[in-house]
Amino acid sequence: MSVSFRGVSVALTTPFRNGEIDEPALRRQIDFLIEEGVQSVLPCGTTGESPTLSHAEHDKVVALTVEYARGRVPVLAGAGSNSTSEAIGLAKRAREVGADGLLLVSPYYNKPTQEGLYRHFLTVAEAGELPVILYNIPGRCAVNLLPETTARLAANPLFVGIKEATGSLDQMIRTIELCPPDFLVTSGDDSLTLPLLAVGGGGVISVAANLIPRHLVTMWRAWEEGQIQKAKELFYKALPFFRVLFLETNPIPVKYALSLTGRTTAEIRPPLYLPSPSVMENIKAVMKEWGLVKS
Repeated sequence: MSVSFRGVSVALTTPFRNGEIDEPALRRQIDFLIEEGVQSVLPCGTTGESPTLSHAEHDKVVALTVEYARGRVPVLAGAGSNSTSEAIGLAKRAREVGADGLLLVSPYYNKPTQEGLYRHFLTVAEAGELPVILYNIPGRCAVNLLPETTARLAANPLFVGIKEATGSLDQMIRTIELCPPDFLVTSGDDSLTLPLLAVGGGGVISVAANLIPRHLVTMWRAWEEGQIQKAKELFYKALPFFRVLFLETNPIPVKYALSLTGRTTAEIRPPLYLPSPSVMENIKAVMKEWGLVKS
């Protein structure tokens, strides 16, 4: 349980080519991110299009990520499902291939009660036998994991943190207030990273870090080292990036942005679709400002 997911963790995209997982592109992206200094990588989360991966593809992406990371950084494997039994299977298989931790999203669509959430997470964590980061994103799951329920789970050493994507700094503060001091509250929204750090959070599980990892790592380190003004300047410089990547549903914009770097294609699975022409232009403009468009 000594593995840490503090700092900048990257919510990896799943690169596709002609409908199949593009393994060379995934390797290139993981090598790039590790060379840029990120603290951990996360396959098969929201940004990884987990809802449209088959179970076999999901397991393959996790295994490939572990293989490509080669122990250089921890791998936090997405293993969530709205079916407890399915989540248990994903968790066990992630452990078998060498993942360092599990990201468990709240069950979506079936809207469990707080007691149901508690029992679901506990059951999956006990079966998975790996450190767990909870993932609270009510906008996608139609249920909010309340701070009181998080605190119940945090009393168990299997649960080491939560990715908070409610957009509510008040809820994040309440979670920090109720949970043990070593329980990680990390941002699920790039644009709330610095505000969350200011109230006791420990980092971000980032979409933007797919593109500007070193910048975000430098920002986080500046904050950790007490260089508050430097951290603020870096945060505000990155804000246009944070905003443009959420002009449409994630991961539509980030996959298009990555295609401009030449490291992967913009291919995305239905029902998601390529960005509108105006959003493409906005993304391209920000990418050019940062010098990230491959000529």
